[in-house]
Amino acid sequence: MQLKATLPIFLLLYSLVAYGQQPAQYSLYMMNQLNWNPGYAGLEHSLSVTGGFRQQWVGLEGSPSTQFISAHLPLYVASGGVGLHLENDELGAEKMTTSILSYNYQIFSEAGILSFGISGGLIQYTLDGSLLRTPDGSYSEPGFINHEDDLLPLSAVSTSANTFGAGIYFQNEKIEAGLGVRHLNEPIINLESLSIPLKRAFFLNLGAHFEISSRLSLHPSMLVKSDLTQTQTDISLIARYNDNIFGGVAFRGYNTNSIDAASVIVGFKLSENLNLYYAYDLTLSDLNTVSNGSHEIMVNYNLNKRLGAGRPPRIIYNPRSL
Repeated sequence: MQLKATLPIFLLLYSLVAYGQQPAQYSLYMMNQLNWNPGYAGLEHSLSVTGGFRQQWVGLEGSPSTQFISAHLPLYVASGGVGLHLENDELGAEKMTTSILSYNYQIFSEAGILSFGISGGLIQYTLDGSLLRTPDGSYSEPGFINHEDDLLPLSAVSTSANTFGAGIYFQNEKIEAGLGVRHLNEPIINLESLSIPLKRAFFLNLGAHFEISSRLSLHPSMLVKSDLTQTQTDISLIARYNDNIFGGVAFRGYNTNSIDAASVIVGFKLSENLNLYYAYDLTLSDLNTVSNGSHEIMVNYNLNKRLGAGRPPRIIYNPRSL
């Protein structure tokens, strides 16, 4: 069977073995911490809206494609912040659309801001059986599909499940660190003949901010993702010049078995409120023989204005890694 025909089923089986469809991957992870930690909501001390698109492993049929939009703002009257994250992640014949609401409680001190967050939402999961091909199946195009496997649907089927998360986040003017967990309740996707468990996914991030001169600053960061069985690590170093031009490099992997990609990151401050980011991943894994790399773009809008009533924090830091 040709790769074109078997790839969708390969991607499906890979995702089922690796705890369902894995959390979407981002090279610009440092630009949207709310995605994986509800403790970050409101820590930019204004309305912040980020949207993005990622096309992974370009040239490989059925490769992951992800779109998202996140919005969050401080809620001083409740001593915290609130956020909303919407994400659509497609992988082969799978599609997972997630809607997550977040809230956190923030404690301010001379050392920094410590935030405790919770989140909850809905996962809409779709499996399009018409896109699957099995080695022993019978397919007469158009229309006739027989996978010769009772577990696989013949057409698109979908279902939904609730998901919950939590996180803790610390931030001051020099460092930031957070630990978040997704799928805290380990929801199960129940289709007509398949049950797909979504295991807890943990996200640990570390970041620092160094002012080299009045015009140049450096921002190293790291994100570790794990379900306690599989672990992946991203590290990056971003330089920002004159507060409006920035660029850097990133690397994904921590040993010979986990090496995935090296990334080039650039960005521009388009206006006082608008920033644009782009990352190109050079594939370093064995997929580099069939893939032309990955592309990712994000746009962030920050109102740069305090919202709502109530007591504002005594100290406001610049929290963004860029």
